[in-house]
Amino acid sequence: MSYSVGQVAAFAGVTVRTLHHYDEIGLLSPGDRSHAGHRRYDDADLDRLQQILFYRELGFPLDEVAVLLDDPGADPAEHLRRQHGLLTERIEQLQRMATAVEHAMEAKKMGIQLTPEEKFEVFGDFDPDEHKEEVEQRWGDTEAYRESQRRTASYTKEDWLRIQAEANGLNERIAALLASGAAEDSPEAMDLAEEHRQQIVRHYYDCTYDVHTCLAEMYVTDERFTATYEAIRPGMAAFLRGAILANAARNA
Repeated sequence: MSYSVGQVAAFAGVTVRTLHHYDEIGLLSPGDRSHAGHRRYDDADLDRLQQILFYRELGFPLDEVAVLLDDPGADPAEHLRRQHGLLTERIEQLQRMATAVEHAMEAKKMGIQLTPEEKFEVFGDFDPDEHKEEVEQRWGDTEAYRESQRRTASYTKEDWLRIQAEANGLNERIAALLASGAAEDSPEAMDLAEEHRQQIVRHYYDCTYDVHTCLAEMYVTDERFTATYEAIRPGMAAFLRGAILANAARNA
């Protein structure tokens, strides 16, 4: 028995255009043609289409699917074993994602969302939500990010104001030390760098010395961070970076 392209498209839940494309690139060429030249698909073609759609659902590009299906050393049972393993991994990944979403939902229930007015009161003209997507892309898969999300989810406006005041006070002392002419690796500068690290540990996540030095590099390579510190006092971004690196070396 053979089937028309329209019938196969209906069986598989794909478009006729998709089947034409698979034929054009040699991924799935029908085993027969009608007298009028129309494509006719047999059971073997349907089996191959099912394999194609399996791999496509798992995210494989079409050129890799072709290589897998045309591998002379692979039999149908091998394809099924491979797909079973890949699906098992996908299920485990989805389960981990579901658990993460559940934790986020719990955190939202516990937390208090700041109103726009409260956000302005706490952060001034800096809106953390504007940078949320970038932060998630850069650090979303790290334990530090997850820990920070869990801890800050329950912070109130008063908590944020207290944390901001603490950070501002430290920045003022760092700027004053810079103005005094102290060296970046002076004991006073390293002590302030350690206090900077401890603030992160207290309020956000376990900031190791390695992580702290990575942050320090970002203060001078990311113009947004640099501008923030330079607005407090010119040269402060580089001074803080040097103090953080010296403090990390002191504690190595």
